[in-house]
Amino acid sequence: MGQGAATFDLVTAWPAINADDAAAVREFWRAEGAILDGQVAAERVRQVVAFARTAQGQVAGVCTAIPVLHPRFGQPMYYWRTFVGAAWRRTPLVMSLLKRSCQVLADHAAGNEYPCIGILLELENERFAERGRKAVWFNPRFVYAGLSERGLEVRVHYFPGVRLKTRVESVPATPGAAPAGPVLR
Repeated sequence: MGQGAATFDLVTAWPAINADDAAAVREFWRAEGAILDGQVAAERVRQVVAFARTAQGQVAGVCTAIPVLHPRFGQPMYYWRTFVGAAWRRTPLVMSLLKRSCQVLADHAAGNEYPCIGILLELENERFAERGRKAVWFNPRFVYAGLSERGLEVRVHYFPGVRLKTRVESVPATPGAAPAGPVLR
């Protein structure tokens, strides 16, 4: 079976990743040249929402989220990022991780009085951006929200049943995960 037909185990690690999985994720980032700074890796591993493990037990991709307050939205959102290993970039892995993240973060938010109202992502992957040129994506539903300060396309996913917050001045911390994120400028 080629890697294009590979299957993955999606492992949920939110709101706190265990020590063995954290070590495997840090080693994956190091081996792929994604995050080489140990301090950055230690901080980022506390933000892991889910990761993919191959049938051979190796990490193939990782997604993270951190609560942020973006002035364009004025609402606390989870800023979502993903990194997929070079050997797995032509598989449906990114979309699988995104779908899992949406469910995990929505369930967590609903169970904790909605510290964040949705997910914010910037499309850094040009191939992914070109395939998703629609204003609204479905499954999961993301809505086009303009361009970021870095010139990247921004998409927003709102959690089901969420209500807008009033007078948001800071971003809440996520229990067990990384501290609250920055106010984006």
